[in-house]
Amino acid sequence: MYFAVISIFPEMFATIREFGITGRAVTQEQVTIECINPRDYTTDNYRRIDERPYGGGPGMVMMAEPLSKAIEDARLRASQHGCRMEAASCPVIYMSPQGQTLSEGSVVSMAEYDGMIILCGRYEGIDERLLSQYVDVEVSLGDYVLSGGELPAMVLMDSVIRRLPDIIGDDKSAEQDSFVDGLLDCPHYTKPHNFAGLAVPEVLLSGHHANIAKWRFSQQVVRTQTRRPDLWQAFTPTAQQAKWLKALAKSKSLNS
Repeated sequence: MYFAVISIFPEMFATIREFGITGRAVTQEQVTIECINPRDYTTDNYRRIDERPYGGGPGMVMMAEPLSKAIEDARLRASQHGCRMEAASCPVIYMSPQGQTLSEGSVVSMAEYDGMIILCGRYEGIDERLLSQYVDVEVSLGDYVLSGGELPAMVLMDSVIRRLPDIIGDDKSAEQDSFVDGLLDCPHYTKPHNFAGLAVPEVLLSGHHANIAKWRFSQQVVRTQTRRPDLWQAFTPTAQQAKWLKALAKSKSLNS
């Protein structure tokens, strides 16, 4: 998968290109990440990419012209890497607190792209004309503001890359993460058997896979009901999960 990141701080992306799962994906050429600095498309001696806003007000606004040239270059590079140049295959994504909130569902959909061009804003924002002409979708991490789009861009890339085929050693690991089935993840345990006076739940040592699956689901239910009731309200169980829920409800009534 191809990623072009447009940022005035390309050095920040060494983290995602050189370390962890994403770094391994780059090394194994499963993923290509290129950074494009819009300052390289300026024409003045100061390589200026921002100006004061029309109408007055605090801060600076990133100018449309150098960003548009950077996006055009990114599109050319993406096509050279085999990306189909359409919004459904290689969109221009602007990291913005005004965008749609990133979710596991949207990450899974994005993992189907050929690539993506990610635009990282700074200062007070970007000239609206650039956004209306070039950006296909705006993505937010949540209802808060950061200094720039670089950190959100890395979060987006990490979440998408780990969903690509053969990136994680065990593909089932990603399938069992929180939010994948609409619930929070269950607790996990490893050696030693006893730690700080706490033992591993016996069901996990039983080797009975059906009972383990049922126990893990029950833990997911409890955690989601307690910590994210909004997710629980939206959850639709599978046929098997519905049977487990009935059994859990019956067990609670017997124990009450």
